Amino acid sequence: MTNEIPIGLAKNGRRAWALDDVNIVPNRRTRSPQDVSLDWQIDAYTFGAPVIGAPMDSVMSPQTAIALGRMGGLGVLNLEGLWTRYEDPEPVFEEIAALADEQISPANTRRLQELYAEPIRAELISRRLAEIREAGVVVSGSLTPQRTQEFYRTVVEAGVDMFVIRGSTVSAEHVAQEGDPLNLKEFIYELDVPVIVGGAAGYTPALHLMRTGAAGVLVGFGGGSATTTSRSMGIRVPMATAISDIAAARRDYLDESGGRYVHVIADGGLGTSGDIVKALAMGADAVMLGTTLARAEEAPGRGRHWGLEAVHPDFPRGHRTPVGTVGPLESVLWGPSRRTDGSSNLMGGLRRAMAATGYSDLKSFQRVDVVVSPSGIPSR
Repeated sequence: MTNEIPIGLAKNGRRAWALDDVNIVPNRRTRSPQDVSLDWQIDAYTFGAPVIGAPMDSVMSPQTAIALGRMGGLGVLNLEGLWTRYEDPEPVFEEIAALADEQISPANTRRLQELYAEPIRAELISRRLAEIREAGVVVSGSLTPQRTQEFYRTVVEAGVDMFVIRGSTVSAEHVAQEGDPLNLKEFIYELDVPVIVGGAAGYTPALHLMRTGAAGVLVGFGGGSATTTSRSMGIRVPMATAISDIAAARRDYLDESGGRYVHVIADGGLGTSGDIVKALAMGADAVMLGTTLARAEEAPGRGRHWGLEAVHPDFPRGHRTPVGTVGPLESVLWGPSRRTDGSSNLMGGLRRAMAATGYSDLKSFQRVDVVVSPSGIPSR
């Protein structure tokens, strides 16, 4: 059986599904939400929720990373962002918040590029990570593959517990005629900390990333709705299919390696609790959240959301997007909620979905039945 569809006489394409195209199905058993565990463990670290705060300036500051860690998640600080370029970045965040709320604005893009032209300072990387460590939560920071060689020793010496290498598309083998490309396998082997790497959106690239020794693979291209990667580069893989394909790579690598489990982490396009539910149902072990956490009152973006893609000096492909605020971070993650659109009490939505389908833990929930409704509108 194949999902390939003829596009024309010379080209076929696979049929792929977005999270909006799938829904989970209750079975004969239900249970109480209080009996559901949302615990997630990666390497030696256990978390009370399968949530990673995306390393984006609009989402994670040292303080929000600490707050998320105390609420059971993992906050990842963007080590190429404003917190490592400015001694006091608060006036910069205020200026970005004051920019006109226009979806496509060359003036906004130019100003963001200017603000991010300030050089990254190694001493600020060390200081920000030390601030998180002093709070007693798991310390994690992120670099793009292009910056990893330059700053990873600073990151490791600062005492990071988990390291994230995150880019639009990350491969285990980068071919370059100039410079010394990052050899992920050698790099990860030399480190003493678990490494999460991505994005990847297909079986083969994910399998290759798993073979490098990564503890987790990010599924997607990051940045979520704030990016325009499809429009500017023609690259997009619907998330439901991407997660399922990479979950298959995890299964095959588990056999190939004799039992080494690599975590699959959905990254991008998870705007509601229902999206989180469906990502885990498709085989993800955890989710990396950007837009959903950017809506928290404490988020440094002040109701706006953007990623590094939006500030690229030569080829920006994202927007500074108004997302508004829906409540404090604790309410966004754990409730209580006053909203009915799935934008807050994210873990409450997940817990109730698992209870309604009879599953008591995250790993078993990956076996839940799903249906496909291509219109993206749930059947009524």
